[in-house]
Amino acid sequence: MSELAKSSIVLVHGLWADVSSFNRIIPTLLDEGYEVFAPQFGLDWLASDVEAVRRSFFSRVPSPILLVGHSYGGTIITAAGVDDRVAGLVYIAGLAPDADETSQSLQDEFPLTDLLKTNQVEVAEGRLWMKPGAVAYFATGLSAAKRRALWATHAASAADIMTQKAQGTAWKTKPSWYVLVKDDRVAHRALQRFVARRMGATIYETNGGHIGMPSNPALVLKVIREAAKACSRVSVG
Repeated sequence: MSELAKSSIVLVHGLWADVSSFNRIIPTLLDEGYEVFAPQFGLDWLASDVEAVRRSFFSRVPSPILLVGHSYGGTIITAAGVDDRVAGLVYIAGLAPDADETSQSLQDEFPLTDLLKTNQVEVAEGRLWMKPGAVAYFATGLSAAKRRALWATHAASAADIMTQKAQGTAWKTKPSWYVLVKDDRVAHRALQRFVARRMGATIYETNGGHIGMPSNPALVLKVIREAAKACSRVSVG
């Protein structure tokens, strides 16, 4: 008898917006019977973030695993996704560097976005911080109150994390899905379109700002469901 094994889902956050950015989609996925893990990691070294996701959390959910990465989280799943337990990748306005690229060198190929044009990011004590005005660009799809809360709780990464490399380019061998945010003021839409097409992803376009999980949860859930279904494997027993 054959049965369809549901994919497990590992949600990987980006810079500044931590795992709470997935709060509007986690309960629904759990209610639908998915194994879900949303790890928090240090944002000190790209390689250690990749290892934190791969070594510490892949063992906590059964295969096949669907990785979902937002923004810088896309760089993490690009490297971590080469693991044999990973069946597919979902990018939400995500970076997806090739082997000879970093997150920063990839972005440097495209025009500056409003966040950087307006000088809303600063380096202090070796960390990369948002200035208070940054949330107007980073979280355009959220209410003013939620933007303030996001700024109050944002986690600052190591200042050089975007220039670091990690080995592995999973999108070259794993099926991919991409949520492209057309009105994104943090990750340029031309960058998003380039990486999505380069990886041959199934592309979904939307508006609502850089953090699509809380601003457009219905679409994000739809994409995750479709990817999870496609990545489920048939086992014989």
